[in-house]
Amino acid sequence: MPVAAAAIIFIMLMLTGSLSGLAAIGGLSGMLLAAAFWPLDWTGGDVPGVEVPAVAGRRIGDGQRSGWRAVVDAIPTAALALDANGDLLHHNRLAAEMFPKIRDGAPMSKISRSPDLLAAIDRLLAGTEERIDVELVDRVPVERRLEATVSRLAPIDRASPPHVLVTFHDMTEEDRLGQMRSDFIANASHELRTPLASLRGFVETLQGPARDDANARERFLKLMADQAERMTRLIDDLLSLSRVEMRAHLPPRGIAELNETASYVCQSLEPIAEAQRAKVVLVSDVETARVRGDREEIVQVLQNLIQNAIKYGRSGGTIEVRIGRTAPPDSAGARVWVSVTDEGHGIAAEHLPRLTERFYRVSAISSREKGGTGLGLAIVKHILNRHRAELRISSKIGVGSTFTASFEELGAAG
Repeated sequence: MPVAAAAIIFIMLMLTGSLSGLAAIGGLSGMLLAAAFWPLDWTGGDVPGVEVPAVAGRRIGDGQRSGWRAVVDAIPTAALALDANGDLLHHNRLAAEMFPKIRDGAPMSKISRSPDLLAAIDRLLAGTEERIDVELVDRVPVERRLEATVSRLAPIDRASPPHVLVTFHDMTEEDRLGQMRSDFIANASHELRTPLASLRGFVETLQGPARDDANARERFLKLMADQAERMTRLIDDLLSLSRVEMRAHLPPRGIAELNETASYVCQSLEPIAEAQRAKVVLVSDVETARVRGDREEIVQVLQNLIQNAIKYGRSGGTIEVRIGRTAPPDSAGARVWVSVTDEGHGIAAEHLPRLTERFYRVSAISSREKGGTGLGLAIVKHILNRHRAELRISSKIGVGSTFTASFEELGAAG
């Protein structure tokens, strides 16, 4: 094409008299000689601004590499691109969220230890299969179920990668949604049976013997309001627990500062503490305590722990909320914690391992009298599990109890 264009220009110059006939013939002869040696597959080489079309068997250029990487990035589920050796070439953002320690260049065995997935990749690289579906169940750090699809993109003998695409579909949320429905129905039907029976009895009494008794009517209406309030709290806690359980497999992305969060919760609960003649005191041993977490969920943890301390602590006593660190800041393994200590009667040792079970109560009568649903510590446990945090409980009869939530500290560069 460049030679043909130059020939046309020479002819036009000769016809208009701008170029002598001898010079035009000489120029054309030179161009014909150059055309004889011109490469037939010339595509512009590395000339800036000239796009190189894809040619089978040719080395992939940077533009093409960025092209298939963009396709992987655009896949709406977690996706990995592998080379002929099964090593990771590229992954999208969703894959990084699903596998936090993922790194390009690593072998697939460093990303997933599932023998079924690794065997499927080996079969695809070694055989003629085009696609294999695999179901994976991970139990660490949280339980989740994944459906993986391993697809062959190119023959293994082709030099240019990628050769294999692995996509993941997280089925955990669907499973948890189904489990949440069944648990909610089972728990609600069990726990709501007692207050509903009480309400029905009160209504029958008001419709019968106490129909014209003003004093009885006043007393029963108050009892009915208490039972209705109890059912409302129970349903609210069940829904809150279900929402937390559904997100348990999704690590939080936000950043929370424990000093600020604890101060906010303590101030918001001051009226409740004053009504019980108790005092909430905040003590911090650290200037900053940043953690990777959902601030609203950490607020919920502290609210549950402090409210429990107010309910079951000594009347007129002090609830201490303390923040500390277990290692120097920015060091490996540094953790920050927040503890809530009351001056209550204490909890016997045999009850401590079961306190975070749903509906478990040390004293069912005392819990109901104080407005407890038996779900508060279960909610705390699930929120802390999502944050990869720990809950420690210590108690001494006649002295009080301490509940401590420990988080991995987020460094200054985090």
